[in-house]
Amino acid sequence: MSWMFDNVERLIARLQKPANRCEPLASDNATIALRHTLQPGDVLLIEGKGRISSSIKYITQSTWSHSALYVGPIAGVTNGDEPHVLIEANIDEGVVSAPLSKYLHCQTRICRPVGLSDSDREQVCRYAFERIGLGYDFKNVIDLMRYLFPCPFTKRWRRRTIALGSGDARRIICSSLIAQAFDAVRYPILPKITHIENKSERRDVAEIRHSSLYAPRDFDLSPYFMVVKPTLPDDFNYKNIRWADLQIDAAQPPLLPETERAIAAVV
Repeated sequence: MSWMFDNVERLIARLQKPANRCEPLASDNATIALRHTLQPGDVLLIEGKGRISSSIKYITQSTWSHSALYVGPIAGVTNGDEPHVLIEANIDEGVVSAPLSKYLHCQTRICRPVGLSDSDREQVCRYAFERIGLGYDFKNVIDLMRYLFPCPFTKRWRRRTIALGSGDARRIICSSLIAQAFDAVRYPILPKITHIENKSERRDVAEIRHSSLYAPRDFDLSPYFMVVKPTLPDDFNYKNIRWADLQIDAAQPPLLPETERAIAAVV
């Protein structure tokens, strides 16, 4: 069986190659805003453009095919003059650090854990940093696609599934890496909620899902992560928007008194 997975790994890696050809953001202002908005512990979701990314987006019914954890500047690790600030697991390299410029020309979304303490935020970032060098779990990607694929067979199979992937602690995918980091401090993403009732009370008990079951979209869907929009200023006032049609009207020269009298006579 190992030869089959080796061939699948090579195929997935080949399909992933065009993923870096991302469409540019709307403006340079959005790029600057993204740099200044990100905080350690934020999850950066990325819309990849490769064939495998398109498959992930289709199967998960989501815009997002990849996720990375923002940890802030990593001492001594740079790309020229730019520090590495992200930790991610990608198909080509496994778990690595990366500069923000890698995704500045991609469509992205910031998901920020609500109420995460400073000490836990530091622990989440440290957990991810300590996993640099792990390999990529190709089997987890294949299993996740089967798990999420919408058909009756997978629905029955899904109910019996506890974990996905190779089971090798030295291999991991992007969303699982981040899920494990938050699990380390017991921060919820999409926990399974069980209702417990007895004669005296009714309680909801949360159960952590296995990290291999997570996809990038889950950080967007989680009620415990806030979507942060970098280009939306704190003092936003919709009344100050300059609408094109109103600008054209405002640019028209005022009517002369004679013209105004002529219009009034016609009316």
